[in-house]
Amino acid sequence: MSSMTKRGLVTPLAQDMPQSGIRKFFDYISGREDVISLGIGEPDFTTPRAVREACIRALEQGRTEYTPNAGLLELRESISTYLEDNFRVNYDPVHEMMVTIGSSEALDLALRVLIEEGDEILVPAPCYVSYSPITGLCSGKTVEVETTAANSFKLTAEQLEASITPRSKLLILNYPSNPTGAVMTYEDWLPIAKIVEKYNLFVLSDEIYGELTYGSKHVSFAAMPGMKDRTLLISGFSKAFAMTGWRIGYACGPEEVIAPMLKIHQYTIMCAPILGQIAALESLKPHGIEAKDMMMDSYNSRRQMFVSGLCQAGFPCHEPKGAFYAFPSIAHTGLTSEQFAERLLEETSVLTVPGTAFGKGGEGFIRCSYATSPAKLEVALERMAGFMKQFG
Repeated sequence: MSSMTKRGLVTPLAQDMPQSGIRKFFDYISGREDVISLGIGEPDFTTPRAVREACIRALEQGRTEYTPNAGLLELRESISTYLEDNFRVNYDPVHEMMVTIGSSEALDLALRVLIEEGDEILVPAPCYVSYSPITGLCSGKTVEVETTAANSFKLTAEQLEASITPRSKLLILNYPSNPTGAVMTYEDWLPIAKIVEKYNLFVLSDEIYGELTYGSKHVSFAAMPGMKDRTLLISGFSKAFAMTGWRIGYACGPEEVIAPMLKIHQYTIMCAPILGQIAALESLKPHGIEAKDMMMDSYNSRRQMFVSGLCQAGFPCHEPKGAFYAFPSIAHTGLTSEQFAERLLEETSVLTVPGTAFGKGGEGFIRCSYATSPAKLEVALERMAGFMKQFG
């Protein structure tokens, strides 16, 4: 095997792919029960009972078959209605939509279909950890467009335009944002849409946290004037519907992009699991929407309590208005983000994620998920406040 490795059995692109900065810290606590984890972006809610029961009924009825490659038509029709009712964007469920293994597969398929060697992919940063590695696997180059806490980590047209080169092809947007919790309003999007049109960019809009906004309604970039044909909307059921393990996502966009994505999906996946699709369909019924809204209200109360507690404990933190993350600054401690996260874990048993896991612009910050119980959040805040006393 060693001789084969020397001959290049594993491609350099795969060999050099970095480990996820989130999973790296999560692995540190394997087997430790004393740790309060603010690291993984997973709801602490169980999938609602009615959704679980619908899946059980389907299993007892023998629903264990393949579905169409694009997913159950009934589910696609339901997603189409949901998007139109909630985000004012309309997609043909037959030609402009496909169901995927979480939003992650949708992202992977899209980048494989759209990127050619040397293409530059613009990404507002700090950003979700998967964008750059998958772009690299497709022989593209990620260009981070740095956003700042002073502007609540919103993307501006000036920042975007300054990063564009003749090789710029795609813009990946993730609002509400992981890791910052930033959101973009209609007024924020207008100048971005003009830049997208001016430079003929195509947009991948990762809206997995679209339902989780506080104080304002999520505005889908695809719903902006003239942007639907330039945008692939990616989302799913993991976050807002507490269905992380079901792995059901979807992609919506122009047929010329969806069709080749579906071809790769046919060969690599065949179809998303039918029981997950049935569960997703149930979650879009009135009782599923009601449960989603209840969970969102709980996240909002935790957000207010946790961010206020961070500020009182000595962590400057902008107000996150979406998702379920806080992104406080630790720059004044003199430690790097990784040093701070390591020491915090070692000395207090509170797990956070260093901001650098989300790109260079994350240095000086840590990400904290408040999608855990209020009781654990209160204990975490007490421990973090005690830890900060040593920094004056």
